[in-house]
Amino acid sequence: MNLFTKNAIPIFAALLLLMGSSVQAQRRITGVVKDAESGETLIGATVVEKERRTNGSVTDIDGNFTLTVSPEATAIVVSYTGYEPVEQSIVGKDVIEVAMGAGSQLKEVLVIGYGTVKREDATGLVQSVSAASFNKGAITGPQELLAGKVAGVVITTDGSPGGGSKIRIRGESSLSASKDPLIVIDGIPLDNGGVNGSRNQLNIINPNDIETFTVLKDASAAAIYGNRASGGVIIITTKKGKLGKKIQVGYSANVSWSERRGEIDVLSADEFRAAIAAQPDSIRNNALPLLGNASTDWQNEIYQKAFGQDHNLNVSGGVGGIPYRVSLGYTNKDGLLKTDNFSRYTAGLNLNPGFFKNTLQFNLGFKGMLSDNHFAEKGAIGAALSFDPTKPVKDTSTTKYEGYTTWKIGNGNPNGLAPSNPVSLLNLRNDNSTVTQYITSGSVDYRLPFVDGLRLNLNLALDYAKGEGTVDVPNTAAFAFNSLSGGGVNNMYEQTKKNSLLESYANYKRTFGRHDVDAMVGYSWQHFEVSNFFRNSDKAGTDKETTTGQDPAELFLISTFARMNYGFDNKYLLTVSLRRDGTSRFNPDYRWGLFPAAALAVKIIENDQTYFNNLKLRTSWGLTGQQDIGGDYYSYLARYQFGFPNARYQLGNDTITTIRPNGYVADIKWEETNSYNVGIDFSIVKDRIGGSVDWYRRNTTDLLNEIPFAALSNLTNIGVDNIGNMFSTGVELSLNTTPVSKKNIVWDLSANFAWNRSEITKLINGTDPGYTGVPTGGIAGGVGSNIQNHQVGYAPNSFFVFEQKYDENGKLLEGQFINRDKDTLNEITQLDRYRYRNPAPRYTIGITSNLSVYNFDFSFGARANLGNYVYNNIQTDMGYLNRLYHPSKYLSNVNQSAVTLGVFDQAKLTFSDHFVTNASFFRIDHVTVGYTFRKVIGNALRVFGTVQNPLVVTQYKGLDPEIDNGIDNNVYPRARTFLFGLSVSF
Repeated sequence: MNLFTKNAIPIFAALLLLMGSSVQAQRRITGVVKDAESGETLIGATVVEKERRTNGSVTDIDGNFTLTVSPEATAIVVSYTGYEPVEQSIVGKDVIEVAMGAGSQLKEVLVIGYGTVKREDATGLVQSVSAASFNKGAITGPQELLAGKVAGVVITTDGSPGGGSKIRIRGESSLSASKDPLIVIDGIPLDNGGVNGSRNQLNIINPNDIETFTVLKDASAAAIYGNRASGGVIIITTKKGKLGKKIQVGYSANVSWSERRGEIDVLSADEFRAAIAAQPDSIRNNALPLLGNASTDWQNEIYQKAFGQDHNLNVSGGVGGIPYRVSLGYTNKDGLLKTDNFSRYTAGLNLNPGFFKNTLQFNLGFKGMLSDNHFAEKGAIGAALSFDPTKPVKDTSTTKYEGYTTWKIGNGNPNGLAPSNPVSLLNLRNDNSTVTQYITSGSVDYRLPFVDGLRLNLNLALDYAKGEGTVDVPNTAAFAFNSLSGGGVNNMYEQTKKNSLLESYANYKRTFGRHDVDAMVGYSWQHFEVSNFFRNSDKAGTDKETTTGQDPAELFLISTFARMNYGFDNKYLLTVSLRRDGTSRFNPDYRWGLFPAAALAVKIIENDQTYFNNLKLRTSWGLTGQQDIGGDYYSYLARYQFGFPNARYQLGNDTITTIRPNGYVADIKWEETNSYNVGIDFSIVKDRIGGSVDWYRRNTTDLLNEIPFAALSNLTNIGVDNIGNMFSTGVELSLNTTPVSKKNIVWDLSANFAWNRSEITKLINGTDPGYTGVPTGGIAGGVGSNIQNHQVGYAPNSFFVFEQKYDENGKLLEGQFINRDKDTLNEITQLDRYRYRNPAPRYTIGITSNLSVYNFDFSFGARANLGNYVYNNIQTDMGYLNRLYHPSKYLSNVNQSAVTLGVFDQAKLTFSDHFVTNASFFRIDHVTVGYTFRKVIGNALRVFGTVQNPLVVTQYKGLDPEIDNGIDNNVYPRARTFLFGLSVSF
């Protein structure tokens, strides 16, 4: 007999004796659990004995439960997700009816990494936004729902249909590595990069399927995701079916049309003629014969009123103990730019069955998308600003080049230096793609019956995406002319991405008297695979004009992690976590990183009195890592690359494919971000006013930074290496109020404020007084021109400019700048450039209001960026009079500023700080009015109207002050959208 068997016999006998003695005195409690408002029974509610929390039961399909309790039992505690827990006395009662009401805001359960936590027990900075507070309007991507809702989260949307967004949490977290937050959908961490042909990798999620966003901002909350959490974490939870609810069918639809809010101020046809007539004879005499007789507003020719429609159908409920939700969606949106179109079909399925009294739970999910895209040629935006307004769209004197007006040289061929006809760029270029993507996931959660408080979780998922597309341009298009090969374009591409996930963790949660323990340990394995192929050629497929290529790659991320939440007296709260991450992107000697975190919170006040209800102090520290430097999965390896077919070397009658070495950095390693946070959570007046205040500081070391390499030190001039440090610091305030709360009138108002400052503290090893920093921010205005710079002592992406001189009347003096280095020769050189402002807003503000008056509802969302600066590259690239006439005999339009400022030479204005301007703004994102008809059709029918982007208040003179990189250069305009819709439930 082995040791285990010998010990098991007495233990087993003791258990039988204990069970026998307890059975003799137990009594049986039965009852039903209902929704206090609707009276509907709740299936799957948890019922436990107050004195023995390990003794519990679950309500059945009719909301009934049976629980055998100990003789000393005095009460039961009933809990259900989304409801306030209820404690009910069972003294002298054997039959119980429990009515549950919706939980208050402070009792909300927050989704965090690998688990949940009650809002009042959170030690880290975790902020949640639910569907009731989402932005309204023609929403295509999930990120649009969140803009302006969370302090310190800045979301800059793209104006194109279905376009993506730039998301920043607490400012820039890196220089050259990814600054994007990690997006986790129902427990599945996504790849930050989309598949080729996709407009936005988040389009896989239909916004109508989203239940909540949870934002993990401080390192103690985000560090459990270690290797990808330096930019913060956004957790998206989708809607699920619920047991205890009758089958519900919901349908929503809307139609919208969009229009431009304004246009770039270029010269009209008459102003253009007058400007040419006013030029010196050397220009005027050559330019006047080239003028046409038309009056064409080229911006009107390329833009349109854009129409869109969106339809969503969902069915949810519970059948045979299996909660389910099925959804279907269809979206079709035109862009403001003619020929631009995005269409999408989505499907979603969530199944959440539970077995053995819900001790064994399954979560099965599917999210699928099929999108078709026709991409308009965005080059038409710049061409419309430049093309001669005295010329017509079509030249009736010829059918050459499809009849489009074209600048030609003496032999009749297109002038390759001249602007292309913008309408031809749209109509003669067919750029189409089809993207198929699906996410399948399955998780198993098992609460072990023989170890109280222990549960095991296994999560498997696959995120698959395939994008394929073609670009087709006829050889009759002037902008694709090639006299040798015949011209035209016939390109194709195909890319497949797979993101496979396996995660498992064990969670132990128990209460021991005054001590609450919630411990978790887990393992994560994630495998990214990319395969692609492309072929670029002219229309005829000429060998010398054809290139093909493929570049398969894979990346592994492997992690182990642990976290413990400890509470004492439900007042003192401690969280510690540790994650060890490995990435195949780095050399084995530098592959592993260790990322710890800790947080402490103290509840000073917690009650339901009239005035002061809750006050909690929080402090946290954590270390997160970053290894995402884009698509290069092998930056540490010495590699060779085959040359393209059109770069083959001719040797006699043979052609030999060349092979060249690529640059690499063998010792590249983790970038690390060390973060501190101090915060206060509070609520007063019966929780009708609540919020939080936070201060943070974030220090990033070993920056993954794209830097120039010294000559002969590498096989490339520029590469990514770990050089540099930076920090950011800030203050955030979130405020949620309910100014009015009556039976038929409810008004919720929330606001948030954030201040952020970032500074680079190190860029090179050692000191070099002559080091001018890392150039960035490419602009139109000369080959290799950069208007921004990374330098020690300044914010990332600071503008690097000359200080402009003005006359006594404040008029710009062309080409005259301040001699800042005070050299005795008074020469203006590159040493006179200085760092002036940066694109990041110093302050951000968000406001959300929801008012319900009987059946009417009114809501709006607004936000402001203050202290953000933009370089107006449209004015510097088009704002000089020498541009009107080109010696190769074509004309170009100019920006109105060329006439206003009287600037003649572009070189004298490109790097002037005059064109770095304050772009602070206040924007109303949406205004929505709705009315709900009760029991007219189904349970409720709501009709509503929304105006999206109705108002922007700013001093910025460009088209839009909200520019993601701070450089205004032919940006796709954001529309003003009018939308009408309805939603109905049965």
